[in-house]
Amino acid sequence: MKAFFEGIAWLFEEILFLPYNILRELEQTSWLLANSVNWIFLIIGFSALIYWVLQLNLFDKNGEEDKDPSAHSFL
Repeated sequence: MKAFFEGIAWLFEEILFLPYNILRELEQTSWLLANSVNWIFLIIGFSALIYWVLQLNLFDKNGEEDKDPSAHSFL
């Protein structure tokens, strides 16, 4: 059973975390490239936020939004 768990540990440490090890070594030369994953997530998050706000404005302009105070059961 010990070999099974050591095999799982080897899989994660040597194979699955390899991209993160490369990014960690890259940090010494370029901070911007090392944080590229963070930048990608920020761009995706801001894009989703902008899309959401534009959709809210679209529904508000079309009058489709229910602004009645009792429209939601929790109110």
